[in-house]
Order: sequence, then structure tokens, then C-alpha cells
Amino acid sequence: MTTTELNVSAARIDVPRIDKDAVEAFIYHEVDLLDQRKFADWLALFTDDAHYWIPSGFDDLDPSRSVSIVYDDHQLLTERAQRLTGTLAYAQIPPSRTAHVVGNVQLLEVATADDGTATARVQAKFAVAEFRRNTRFLHAGRVSYTLVDFGAGLRIRLKKLELIDNDGYLGNLSMPL
Repeated sequence: MTTTELNVSAARIDVPRIDKDAVEAFIYHEVDLLDQRKFADWLALFTDDAHYWIPSGFDDLDPSRSVSIVYDDHQLLTERAQRLTGTLAYAQIPPSRTAHVVGNVQLLEVATADDGTATARVQAKFAVAEFRRNTRFLHAGRVSYTLVDFGAGLRIRLKKLELIDNDGYLGNLSMPL
């Protein structure tokens, strides 16, 4: 048998559906949606049980017992996206312009459950430049994702942003990072 032939009678080989290229493409797409202010499309990338978390002070606190800069579940993310696409986000008049840069993407772990759901833990570095009212802001740090694939593509179950200055003055973080 040559390397291009497939032995159909051989046992099924499980190949992870989630690989680094797919993860990087997904993350780049996610932050591009934010830069384009397509908040409804961005929200659609999250699972119904998702959380979007920016810890305050220390990075590994329990968000249910400690103060966070942001700790949104899917309902709060939905409200945030609706405010940003409407006229109720007064902190976004005029709207911010952003440029996200993501690098050093690491696929830390991929696991497949008995039901076929694949889950990946991912870590990367990020920087977000934001410009509004003649002022530029820079937010940077580490981002961790828990991504899941139910068979129809990746979705975000957890996005945790650990800002390098999460114990300092941050100003108004009205835009998702």
C-alpha cells in the first residue's frame, strides 16, 4: 500500500477537529468582527453558557467571590452588544475605532468528550489600540479561551483577558477587547 491509499478496513483513527491553524483563524476572525463593530456577529461566536471575563488586580481569582472589571454571562454580553449597536452606549458617542493584534497563539489542550464535542484551551497575547475623541488608549495582556466545537465550527465558552495593568487606572472600558 502506498501512502496515498486508504485502508478502509482499518480501525477508525480519531484526528482532532481542532488544530492550531483553525484556532488562529477563528481568533483573528473574532477580533476582526470587533474592529468592524459587528457586535451581533461577534456575539454569535459565543455559546449560550459563555463567560467574558476581565479580572481585576490578580488573574486567578474566583469571579463569583472577587471583584472583576467585567464578568459577563451570555445575557450580559447580549445586552452589551445591543447597547453598542444602538444609541444607548453614551460612552461610545462618537464610537471608538479599534485595531486588535493577537500573537503567540498557543493551543494548550484539545479534548474530545464521548458525545463528540471537542474542547480546546488556548492562550495568546493581545494588544488593542483604541481611538476616540482625539485620545488613543492601549490595552494589552494575555487572553485565554476555552473553545468548543459541537460539530458545526468553533464557539467561545470562555474568554478571559488578563490585562497587564488590571490593578491600575483603566479609564472607561466600554468596548469589548
